[in-house]
Amino acid sequence: MVSCKTKNKDLEVVENLDIRKYTGTWYEIARLPNSFEKNLVCVSATYSLRDDGKITVFNKGHLSGTPSETKEITGVAWVPDPQDSAKLKVSFFWPFAGRYWVLAIDNDYSYALVGDPSRKFLWILARTKTLPQETVMQLLGEAMEKGFDTGKVVMVDQGCD
Repeated sequence: MVSCKTKNKDLEVVENLDIRKYTGTWYEIARLPNSFEKNLVCVSATYSLRDDGKITVFNKGHLSGTPSETKEITGVAWVPDPQDSAKLKVSFFWPFAGRYWVLAIDNDYSYALVGDPSRKFLWILARTKTLPQETVMQLLGEAMEKGFDTGKVVMVDQGCD
């Protein structure tokens, strides 16, 4: 028997990600649906360097329909291979860790495309709560070229203020 299914090629990441520049708060602009963010809007992630070289990850989201109620979680991220700084591991529940790969980032670190090599997880992040539609479409195009099912991507409401 011969299989006609094509295998996704290796997922390329950005070169020489500057973790210090990456720290700070990011707002979720769009994502592939996942169980841990179900019914969340106004999602943000704040990354801060620790003394041990790892990164504290603080994620916060508001429940859709009840924006005054929030869901928060703190975890830790690290770069397993310093030669590949855009391939991070993130853990919210030890000993489980997910792959958090930075697939695209603009020169001034104002927006990023992040995913997992399984292509099951994808996020468009920005330093501001909105991005121009052209930028979102460009990032979705890059994600599609990398093998992500962008037809399932949902835009994240950031209007909880």
